[in-house]
Amino acid sequence: MKEAAKESVENFTPLMRQYHRIKKRYPNAILFYRMGDFYEMFFEDAVVASKELGITLTSRDKGPDGKRIPMAGVPYHAVDNYLPRLVEKGYKVAICEQVEDPKKAKGIVKREVVRVVTPGTLYTSSELKEHTNNFLLSLLVDSRASRAGLALLDLSTGEFFCKEVEGDLLEGIRSDLMKYGPREVLVPRSQRRWVEENVGEALKGITITDWPDHLFLPEGSEERLKAHFSVLSLDGFGLKGRRLAIGAAGAALAYVNETLMSSPTHIGEIRYLESSGNMILDSTTLRNLEIFRNLRDSSTSGTLFELLNKTLTPMGTRAMRQALSSPLLSPTQIDRRLDAVEYFRGHLFVRSDLKEVLKGVGDIERTISRLNLGGGSARDLVSLRESLRRMESLGEIFEKNPEMLSVELLADLRGRINPLSDLVELLDRAIVEAPPATVKEGGMIKEGFSEELDGLKKALKEAKEYLETLEMRERRRTGIKSLKVGFNKVFGYYIEVTRPNLHLVPKDYIRKQTLASSERFITPELKEKESFILNAQDKIEELEYALFRQLVEEVLRRSEEIYATARAIGELDMLLTLGELAAQYNYTRPRVDESDEIVIKGGRHPVVERIVEWGFVPNDLYINTRQERFIILTGPNMSGKSTYMRQTAMIVIMAQMGSFVPAEEARIGIVDRIFTRVGAYDDPVRGQSTFMVEMLELANILRSATERSLILLDEIGRGTSTFDGMAIAWAAVEYLADKRKIGARTIFATHYHHLTELEGMVEGVVNYHVAVKEKEEGVVFLRKVRRGPSSRSYGIEVAKLAGVPEEVVRRASEILSEIERRDSLKEAAPEIAINGKRGRGGGE
Repeated sequence: MKEAAKESVENFTPLMRQYHRIKKRYPNAILFYRMGDFYEMFFEDAVVASKELGITLTSRDKGPDGKRIPMAGVPYHAVDNYLPRLVEKGYKVAICEQVEDPKKAKGIVKREVVRVVTPGTLYTSSELKEHTNNFLLSLLVDSRASRAGLALLDLSTGEFFCKEVEGDLLEGIRSDLMKYGPREVLVPRSQRRWVEENVGEALKGITITDWPDHLFLPEGSEERLKAHFSVLSLDGFGLKGRRLAIGAAGAALAYVNETLMSSPTHIGEIRYLESSGNMILDSTTLRNLEIFRNLRDSSTSGTLFELLNKTLTPMGTRAMRQALSSPLLSPTQIDRRLDAVEYFRGHLFVRSDLKEVLKGVGDIERTISRLNLGGGSARDLVSLRESLRRMESLGEIFEKNPEMLSVELLADLRGRINPLSDLVELLDRAIVEAPPATVKEGGMIKEGFSEELDGLKKALKEAKEYLETLEMRERRRTGIKSLKVGFNKVFGYYIEVTRPNLHLVPKDYIRKQTLASSERFITPELKEKESFILNAQDKIEELEYALFRQLVEEVLRRSEEIYATARAIGELDMLLTLGELAAQYNYTRPRVDESDEIVIKGGRHPVVERIVEWGFVPNDLYINTRQERFIILTGPNMSGKSTYMRQTAMIVIMAQMGSFVPAEEARIGIVDRIFTRVGAYDDPVRGQSTFMVEMLELANILRSATERSLILLDEIGRGTSTFDGMAIAWAAVEYLADKRKIGARTIFATHYHHLTELEGMVEGVVNYHVAVKEKEEGVVFLRKVRRGPSSRSYGIEVAKLAGVPEEVVRRASEILSEIERRDSLKEAAPEIAINGKRGRGGGE
């Protein structure tokens, strides 16, 4: 495109002038320019596409500068194989179609861009990652950078949410980016730099799109949203006074309208996300606990989500992710879920029956969205039909097991699952079992559904049968045994005669085409039949498409019922999966209440216990906000302190999402937020050292924690001097344990053994340690948490286990003995230095 910009567009051919006019409107997108059976790309677009898609780069007519124009293309019928690969790499693609019949065009065929495909606006099955949401996240920050509005829109499922973030704004934004995993982030043009500089690593792998500032203005956004939902006020959606959320949501809707070239009518509501009803899991906690991504390579392998997500339907997967990312705060709501999970845990045959039904259910939400956006096919109707057909089977399972209806949540779900039998029957009568991939190929509608269509097909069949008899008749009439009746798209029907037989051609044959070894002819009779057949085929295709559209309209008329059914199926699938896991892994039902206690007997780490070979060692925990609210946990590295803390958090999260937990017994007093300060890392993007990151995380905890929070600290102050670090840790213990300030339930793993002296000095502080067994050859980690402080840190023993050379280990033991004997590094240093020289063969 850069080369072209140097020359006047008027010097190009008419086709390329049209291309330039269209491309000028979409400079930031790769233009897929429809030319017959291909989408062609030119100039820089062709070079990029060739490289990214591995397709051939060729060229066509020379431009005004005398250079040939780079060109690359993909077949139109295979475009769905290529689009996702470009979008996955962050490119936007403008789809430019021929909008008139080339046969009827006068001059250049009219073309228009009918859709712009971006990472956040994908909706067809081939474009999407299976099962996960494909969110566009729209972000609007206020002028003081103290509050933000955020909107989440998934075109493929019709979900539209918004919320406002305040308090620790940057942490709130990062948390939502990690929790919802958007594919694209939309920001006001004037705020892009601020977002990139401040949100940093959380945006890795996400496409950022800036959008005109005026489209984020709350006033215009409010009018846009009211017009879309056909309401006089947004108050009914919970948006009263939520100006930033409205601004973000209105911009998201404007962006989708622009990329689709139409309004997404299947998005029938917007929901305000209240944070007050859910536990807060910030980005640091989600990362440290490896809830959705592991710390090793950021994949889902070894995460809690991977362990729990054994769902059978795409809706179930999305429901599981939502429940895991936003655990509940209401014991009543939690118990509703636990009742359902308990039922499934205890009913193997019901689980088996339901699994058999659910595994055949497709992505109903995305099917409806595709049909609504004009991208669906008859195969989508078949998929929907087969999914809905299974709702009858679900109803039969409920009827066969009436005790299911005594479980409140299951009875509620049964009421929301609509079999839509009349719609299934209609689609059954209308659509063939295996329709073609596109609606333009015909062959979608069953015989017997439309009398008019059947009549046309019958007439067409008879006409084609006539042509078959015509060939035999003409052979007999002319005596030409090799005579053939054929067809091609350019010349239509013809009679072909080889050159040696041309002297036998009758006078009523009209020459149509001459080939190297034969000639082709037409007769008035054949021309008449050709006209009839082609007209009949056109009419059949037009009628089939019209009937298909009528069926789609009927489906969309019932879309609200279908969406409700799909979401109920997702929740049922999630509960069934949790029941299956509880039975399979011997999980127990937690008691969740408003108390201040967390009591766990025989607790296990849900992920680690599935992968360790040596057998997982269960541990107990008792903590409350009264006498024992702050546990100082000591013990050597590798002994299991971090695992113990992480399993505590995971058990709490699982309990409050409504799952059974890996423990013999668990009582969980509601936790409003989990904080973790685990591990150490730099943030070079923001120029922050390990110690600075650690202090920022600590500051966030001290500012934001409440008495209802659960705090897990794995060492504090390692990035500075020993005494500075211990002083900071000591002060943090006093502050967190003080009920007048926070008094939160806390586990603090530390190597600062002086801190164990705080038991008895600071109210609520108690000591626990991870036990080890000393042997002559070293130490054995028992991985058992016991009351009281650790006698020592066993750092040298761990170094030996890690393979540190024996000479270094022996020397470290000497140094440690001297320091402990003198009780001061300063006093011990001279003696250590002298002994060191002797050991190396030195001396005075």
